[in-house]
This record gives sequence, structure tokens and C-alpha cells, in this order.
Amino acid sequence: MSESIAESKEGLLAAILAEESYVPTEPNSLSDLGLPVSIIEELICKRMQLVGMTTGRKLAEQLCLPFRLLESVYQTLRGRQIMVHTGSAPFNDYTYTLTEHGRERAQAAFDACAYSGPAPVPLMDYVLSVEAQSIRGETPKRDDLRAAFRGISVDEELFATLGPAVNSGAGLFLYGEPGNGKTTLAKRVTMCFGQKIWIPHALYEDGQIIKLYDAAYHEADTTDEDSLIKASAFDTRWVKIRRPTVVVGGELTLDNLEIGHNTVANVSEASLQMKSNCGCLLIDDFGRQRVDPLELLNRWIVPLESRVDYLTLATGKKIQVPFEQLIIFSTNLEPKDLVDDAFLRRIPYKIEVADPKADEFHRLFQLTAAQMKCKYDRDAVEYLLQRHYYPYNRSLRRCHPRDLMNQIRNYCVYNDQPVTMQRQLFDIVVSSYFTAVLPNKPPVTAATPRARKQPVSGQQPQQTRPPQPPSCTIPTPISGPSPDVTSPVPINPVPGNPAGHSS
Repeated sequence: MSESIAESKEGLLAAILAEESYVPTEPNSLSDLGLPVSIIEELICKRMQLVGMTTGRKLAEQLCLPFRLLESVYQTLRGRQIMVHTGSAPFNDYTYTLTEHGRERAQAAFDACAYSGPAPVPLMDYVLSVEAQSIRGETPKRDDLRAAFRGISVDEELFATLGPAVNSGAGLFLYGEPGNGKTTLAKRVTMCFGQKIWIPHALYEDGQIIKLYDAAYHEADTTDEDSLIKASAFDTRWVKIRRPTVVVGGELTLDNLEIGHNTVANVSEASLQMKSNCGCLLIDDFGRQRVDPLELLNRWIVPLESRVDYLTLATGKKIQVPFEQLIIFSTNLEPKDLVDDAFLRRIPYKIEVADPKADEFHRLFQLTAAQMKCKYDRDAVEYLLQRHYYPYNRSLRRCHPRDLMNQIRNYCVYNDQPVTMQRQLFDIVVSSYFTAVLPNKPPVTAATPRARKQPVSGQQPQQTRPPQPPSCTIPTPISGPSPDVTSPVPINPVPGNPAGHSS
């Protein structure tokens, strides 16, 4: 008992030194797992069915459970002739394999639920962890914002507006023309909070296993932070990640906002809100989803107000989970054209990401040149503006420096020459880039077509015959009857016959 208290204190000390608000301490008994023993036995059988012969420690490592807790479970399964040991292994361990009865038990467990990953965590433990690690407990300051936005150019006016919005932890609208970095800004916002968090691999509730950890959205922290405790002092069913940024675009549907269930494998998948808890949920290109924007907004009105969400398990049971993330709507449209005032009231910050000014445009080229290890040429960029932007009344976009420099790099690599900023290179890449992106027509200059030669007074303009294929013979037009030629007299129809037909 005193040993477990010492381990808990040690884990708490490490969490404090690492500035962590939550740490999942290692369970000291089977009851601490919060799972029915039958679930643990089924996971053992399914895992052994997949890997075949294995040692007890290796099996415990794959299930993310302490070996000392599973020793009693192994003994029970051996007594019931579900598994047998085939030999000894190092560190007071054995090599195990399933019996025929054990394989039948494993197959039955697979048929009931195909999940065979790390042992799940009770839903209530997850709820408590989200509340302890919520971004609302963080208060990023100006320096935190500058550190998060390092490497990108942010206008001071936008920076001053964005800071309080991020600090509030409430939702916000980012709107403006495409290509101005709304998505990039939204992704950097999560970095303002800085702190890493813990999430479980999977959850358990009402006999259902819900997969939560998703490598597509969660970046595991593999760095060694020189913690004062060994890794086994943490509950290894949890994984330490950077605060998540979940980005969804036009593919978003209402089904993504509910717990998904695979009826074949009988395994559930957490909703996007759950995967983005303690981080940021970015709805990119809002208003262009396959589902009506009003339906999406109605789905979020209650969670935004109460900070809780209600989801339904495959069994039909309703569960309540925290809704603790910074939700960002990024759109090219005006917010008032998408939503009503009732919803806008729940999104307190509406921030326009405007086109950059010329000075910022130069800074963007400067940053891009530094990333490409290319010398920045202010005169060449000024030439680009004077020659290819201002005469065409083209708008400046924050994506243009990156895109144009990428094309210059591709051109230089193809032609085996160093990447440089030159007027001639800008002329080359602009002709292909803006033709597709900005269909503005250039002013008529030297390419003005020559005026047609006017006909002499009183002279009829010469008719130009359209060009004919060389293989075609032009037929002679049939002239009408001359005035002095008597037209043929029409034949009177015979009664009972159609007109123009002889009997």
C-alpha cells in the first residue's frame, strides 16, 4: 500500500514539473482498470489468436497493461484449459499458446467484437481527463501567440484581434478571400496552448468499445522529456499527444458528428468532437459541405452553449461527453450569409482575414526565399507587382509568394540552374499561374488587331468566301429563273388525289 502511494506521489511530482494538469497513474489492481475481467480475458484470447505463441510480458505490453496484474488472469485461463504454457521465458515468465478450447473462445470473442488493440479506459475516466486538460484552463499571452505564429507573416492588426479570440477559448469565424491563409492561421492557433495532453487509445461503456486515438489527427509525443519517473508509472493505455487540430472540409457530414459503428466488426469510432477535445476543430471551407450549413449549425447550438454533447451508442444508450475544444469556422463567404443571428451570438469572434498590403507581400516573399535558401530580391518583387499585378488590377493573396516561388524552383531544377529571384523567371511562371487562377484579361497594347481597310465610297465591300477544305469541290449555286422565262403552269390535281401528283 505504501509503495503504491509513493508511486502516485512520484507521478504527481513529474506531472507538476512537466506543467501537466493531468497524468494517468498506473493501476495497482485489476479493479483499478475499471473493466470487467471478462473483457480482459477476451482481449488476451483475441491477441493470442493473432500472434500465436507469445510470452506473458509481451502480451501484457501489447495490451498496454501491467504484467504483474495479468499474472493472475493467466493463471485463471490456464486453470480453465483456455491457454497453456509451453516453456519458460526470462524474468520469471512463460511462453503461452491457446488450446483448442481457447481458440474456440477467441473466435467467439472475435465474432462478438473484432477489437484487439490496447485495453480500453472507462468513459468516466476520459470525461475527467478532458475536464482537467481543457483549453479553457489555459491563458495564452502575446508571446505565446508570437511563438505559435513564428515562420508566417501575420499583420499586426490581425494579430491584435486574433489574440483575445484565442485567449477566450470560444468559437470564432475566420472569413475572407481564398488563399489568404485562414487554414494556416487556424492550424497554428492550437500551438498557442502549448501543453501536451493524454488521451486513451479506446473507451469502454455499456459493453461497447469506442476507438478514440486516431493517427490521422493525433500526433504521439515520442520525445523523452527527462521525466523523474519511469514510463511504467503511467497508465500505458493512454498515449501522450500534442493538442490535436482536427481539420475537416467539404467531406464533412452529420454522420461524422456521431459515434460511428462498424456493424461487421462491432467496433465503434469516436466522433470528430471527441477526437478534437482539448484542441481545435477547424471546419474549413464552411458553407460548401454536402450537408446544408443550417443543419450543421443546429447540431452544434446546444454543445456550444452548454459545453457538453450527447451521443448515442450502438446499443441505443445516450451518453454525455465534454465539448471542450476551440471550434473555428473558416469560410470564403460572409458569415451573415450563412447563419442567423442566433448562431452568430454563440460564435463571439468574427475575424476577417483581408488581402495583404504591399509591405506584407514583400515580407511573405522574404520568408519564402529564406525557406528555399534563395536570396531575396526586393527589386524583382517590385517588378512583379508593377508588371503583373497593378496593371491587371489583381488582388494580392498570401498564397501567391509561396506558389510563385514553388514554380520558379521547379523551373530552375528542370533547367539545371540555381533558384533565384529574377524578373525573367517571374515573367515565365506568371504566364502559367495566373492564367488558371486569376482569369483577368490583360489590357490591349501591342497586340491590338489592325483595323480593316475601309471600302472606297460608293463601292460595295468585297464578300469574302469562307475557307473551304482543300479536298472539297465548291458546288455551283443554282440561279433562279430569268425574268423572261415563263414559269411552268402548276398541274391541277385530279379530284381524289393529293396535290401535285398525277393519276
